[in-house]
Amino acid sequence: MSYKQHPLRLGPIEATLQKSYQPQNIYRQPTGFPATAAARSMLLRGIQTAAAATATNNGAFKDNTRAATHPRFVDFFPIRRRNNSVLCNSPSQRVAPVMAVKTDEHPITVSVDVKEAEVENNLADKLRMGSLTEDGLSYKERFIIRCYEVGINKTATVETIANLLQEVGGNHAQSVGFSTDGFATTTTMRKLHLIWVTSRMHIEIYRYPAWSDVVEIETWCQSEGRIGTRRDWIIKDYSNGEVIGRATSKWVMMNEDTRRLQKVNDDVRDEYLIFCPKTPRLAFPEENNSSLKKIAKLEDPAEFSRLGLVPRRADLDMNKHVNNVTYIGWVLESIPQEVIDTHELQTITLDYRRECQHDDIVDSLTSSELEGSNGSAGFGKDRQDLTQFLHFLRSSGDGLELNRGRTEWREKPAKR
Repeated sequence: MSYKQHPLRLGPIEATLQKSYQPQNIYRQPTGFPATAAARSMLLRGIQTAAAATATNNGAFKDNTRAATHPRFVDFFPIRRRNNSVLCNSPSQRVAPVMAVKTDEHPITVSVDVKEAEVENNLADKLRMGSLTEDGLSYKERFIIRCYEVGINKTATVETIANLLQEVGGNHAQSVGFSTDGFATTTTMRKLHLIWVTSRMHIEIYRYPAWSDVVEIETWCQSEGRIGTRRDWIIKDYSNGEVIGRATSKWVMMNEDTRRLQKVNDDVRDEYLIFCPKTPRLAFPEENNSSLKKIAKLEDPAEFSRLGLVPRRADLDMNKHVNNVTYIGWVLESIPQEVIDTHELQTITLDYRRECQHDDIVDSLTSSELEGSNGSAGFGKDRQDLTQFLHFLRSSGDGLELNRGRTEWREKPAKR
C-alpha cells in the first residue's frame, strides 16, 4: 500500500491546510467556529477593534504581523499581506492565537491572549487517532508501525511496543485532564511534588506487527492496594481485531524532591479513581498467570554479561531519571547472539528496584532459567518449549541492584 493510499496516515498536510486557507476562504467562518461563547465575544470585540484600527492606520499591515482564521492552525502558517494579497508562508514557531477579520476596507489582524482564546481541542487532539471509550473508563488509540520502529526481524521491536504502551497511557491521562508536565500527575500530586514511577512491567507479545501494520491499544488504570496503582493494556491488530499482545504494570508514588517512595493518600486516590473501572478488570485474568510470578535473584557468576553500559542523555525522561523502556534494551544486551538469531521475545517481566541516573554505569547479567533452578549450563526450558532467562541489572560502581527480570523466548516463525 503506498504512502498516500494508507487510510489512517495523515499524509502531507501542509498542502491541504494551505488550500483551506487561501485568501478567498480566510474570512469565511469555518463550520462550528467560534466554538465557545467567549470566542464569539472575542470575535465581535476584534471586529470593533479592527474598525477602529482601520480609521487610524488605514488598514495597513506591519511586516511582522501573523494572522490565522482558526487558532487550531496557528502554529502552521503565518499569513502576511503583500500588495493587497494574503500569502501563506512556511511553518513558523508557535505564536499566540490571533484572528484575521474583514472590515469594509482592509483585513486587520487582531491579537488574542492565549488564555482568553482557549479552544475545546488543540491540533494534537484533532489529529490523534485515539479517544476515551463510551463509558469513559478506558482509552483506545491506533498507531501505524513506522519503518524506524522495526528491527532485524522486520517487525516492531519490544522497545517499540513498550514505548507505544507508555504513549497511550500518557494520552489516556491527558484525555481525562491530568497534567502533561510529568507522567499523569493530579492536582494534589503537583502540590505535593509527587510523581508516578514504575515498579513492575510485564509484557506478552503473541505476534509482532510489521512495518505499516496498524495496532489498536486499549488501556485503563485502577487501584493496587494502598501503595500504588496498576495500568493494563490490550494490543490488537486493527485490521481483524486479533489480540496480539497484553501488558500490565504497577506504579508507586515518589517525592520528586527527596526521591523517596510515598503512600497514595486519599486525596490523590479520589482524583483518579473516578476514571477507573468500578470492578476489577485485568489484562491477565487467568489464575497463576506469568505476570504474577516472582522473579528469583540471579547470582554471580552469570552465564552471559555485558558490562559498562552508559545511559545516554536521550534515555532520561520528564521525571529526570532513566526511562523504564531503556532497561528493556539493557536486559537484551546480554542475551546470547544465538538466541537472538533463532528466537523472538514472547514475554518480559521487569521489577524496578532502584532509580538509575544519567551518570550511572550499568552491568547487564543473564543466566538461563530451569524449572526449580536459578541458572545452569544450556538454555532453560519450561512450558510450551519456551527458552527462559533470568536477568540482573546492577550499578557497576557499588554493585547495587537496579532491576531484575525474566524473559521467555519462542522460536522465530517462518518468514512472511
